[in-house]
Amino acid sequence: MRSGEELDGFEGEASSTSMISGASSPYQPTTEPVSQRRGLAGLRCDPDYLRGAFGRLKVAQVILALIAFICIETIMKCSPCEGLYFFEFVSCSAFVVTGVLLIMFGLNLHMRIPQINWNLTDLVNTGLSTFFFFIASIVLAALNHRTGAEISAVIFGFLATAAYGVNTFLAVQKWRVSVHQQSTNDYIRARTESRDVDSRPEIQRLDTFSYSTNITVRKKSPTSPLSLNHWQLA
Repeated sequence: MRSGEELDGFEGEASSTSMISGASSPYQPTTEPVSQRRGLAGLRCDPDYLRGAFGRLKVAQVILALIAFICIETIMKCSPCEGLYFFEFVSCSAFVVTGVLLIMFGLNLHMRIPQINWNLTDLVNTGLSTFFFFIASIVLAALNHRTGAEISAVIFGFLATAAYGVNTFLAVQKWRVSVHQQSTNDYIRARTESRDVDSRPEIQRLDTFSYSTNITVRKKSPTSPLSLNHWQLA
């Protein structure tokens, strides 16, 4: 039987051997952070947007469009029905599209799809909704039968038109500011690049060398066409 000292030495050598083999093993646990899944787990509400002018207008538009649609749906008889059907289509479409945009902006989902110009999308939606809600409300006001549901639908239709109109005005102002800011940033970037080129003499020497090389190549160009024709005749 082995003594206690020999056993202790053997265990120490085994532990050190296992540590060395473990350190040299290619299958080591990594400490690199695992990339987060881009699913619905990272959704969060944006209270700043909902408290702002655009968020409040979006909420008001969704509510007014929904109430106008409910009012027009309660009408059971109509003659003629073209104005009612047109108002129903406009109110339903505005409610759905504006509701989707409210969800996209309120939950910051638009940040995950940067390929779409969301400011321009919002501007187009509000502009078209303002125009079609205004036309549909005028048509329904001219062709209604003075019932309570029709009068309520007309009132909420004009209120929705006003809400969409204000949003369109603010969206146009925001779009102009963004375009002006983009052009300003491009100008500043171009000026910065030109200053960097002027402050680096090696780039200037390279440009001078390339210019002189082009001049030398032009001087060593083939003879004139007259000399070539003379050579061919000879």
